[in-house]
Amino acid sequence: MMLRSGGRGRPGPAALRWLSRLAPPAPAPAEPVVVRVDSSNVARLGAPKPGLRPRQLLSLPPFPAGADPLPGRKVAPRRVTAVSWVKHYFADVPQEAVQAHFNRRMVFSECSEHEVSDESIRTQKHHLKKIKHNDVMEPGMRIHLPVSVAEGEIKRRYETIPTATLHPNKDEIEYLKRLVIHRDSAILVLNKPPKVPMKGHLPVHNSMDVLAAAALSYGNEEGPKLVHRLDRESSGLILMGRTKESFTRLHWLFTSINLARTTSQTWNKACEAYMQKYWALVIGTPKEREGVISAPISKVLLDDGKAERVILAHPSGIDGAQEAITEYRVMGPTINGCSWIELRPLTGRKHQLRVHCAEALGTPIVGDYRYGWFVHQRWKQNPHPDFEPFTGEPYKLRRPEGLEVQKGSVLSKVPLLHLHCREMVIPNIAKFLSSTGEWHDHGAPWAKEKPSLLRFIAPMSPHMKISWNVMSSYLV
Repeated sequence: MMLRSGGRGRPGPAALRWLSRLAPPAPAPAEPVVVRVDSSNVARLGAPKPGLRPRQLLSLPPFPAGADPLPGRKVAPRRVTAVSWVKHYFADVPQEAVQAHFNRRMVFSECSEHEVSDESIRTQKHHLKKIKHNDVMEPGMRIHLPVSVAEGEIKRRYETIPTATLHPNKDEIEYLKRLVIHRDSAILVLNKPPKVPMKGHLPVHNSMDVLAAAALSYGNEEGPKLVHRLDRESSGLILMGRTKESFTRLHWLFTSINLARTTSQTWNKACEAYMQKYWALVIGTPKEREGVISAPISKVLLDDGKAERVILAHPSGIDGAQEAITEYRVMGPTINGCSWIELRPLTGRKHQLRVHCAEALGTPIVGDYRYGWFVHQRWKQNPHPDFEPFTGEPYKLRRPEGLEVQKGSVLSKVPLLHLHCREMVIPNIAKFLSSTGEWHDHGAPWAKEKPSLLRFIAPMSPHMKISWNVMSSYLV
């Protein structure tokens, strides 16, 4: 079929109308066009920016009942507000960040008559209500807030491991002093980086005890001694005694509270408040949101006695089993096949937390290839569909730019161990022990104003911060 042209080869009016039916003009946009100014102060036409979107929620532990719900303060408060409780739990987070989440009405509490679970949150049947910063906390009250509250800046500076030398140089001494969180006449508290051994032997010189003895004596004749240990691959708080008396009493406390008891009721009460809490990223999620693991463990020798491995003990108890008890709590939803959990060991056995996570819960810690090798293989090979908790939309991990920042994190092909000793509450032994080693049951006269408890929180190591930041945001 040919079209008639009307004058100088142009189509006539009928042809124009016929062509317009074949290619109708695009419909006008339904949304109003607004003028948007970007960061470079350039005005552009476009749709309005989307509003604040909900994030993955983090669950705080229930508010404790008792006369002193916030240990470590000089005076116990009469009432505790919601913002005070969140700031106490996230003592390592800037207070402005916590307050900003309250100002944006992004902090929730559970309704007492309902229980929040992963399935209820995914189906929007979460029974959460927004709370204000000045709402008073009640015993058992549980707060939920976005994981983004604990997002931290990743600083590459000072993240170098000291070299293997018997005598640290000036730079290494400065590096070790930056690890010190607290120092008094009786103790030192450090934030141990990963991949640094605790106890040195003949081929190992850059261990924490050797380096601390050489660089952290602070004028004492003897260097500080390790009260307890962490695994080489793990990070977090370690406690060191500066005197023989403080080391002995705190070592008794970490072994058994009964060994540390004295005739002083004040000291005994402070010992009962002692605790350690770890944060760990595990593969999968436990069946129960929280609970107590009471599973004895024992050691077995491998390779003709050259290596050893810790396993769950046989129920008969004939293999030299040791009692091991751990409290655990799931902190948030499962993302990329992983979950953040909080662990509180009630006994101090070697590899206790790693074995309990891998064998008792069936969720090995990310980066623990000794006790979770086969689970790591399946986790890296299989995709993990996740959903945003409120809208149900697909969740995608935020992958940071560059390869260097991903080293050791959950995005790495070979992640480092994601186990961090984050919180510790111990008796303030400097209040009861004088500089000459004399013990005062009711506290030294010059130290009565000091608190009976000390509480410390250590920021996570860089590779765990990266994993936390990556899993706290989403791109749909």
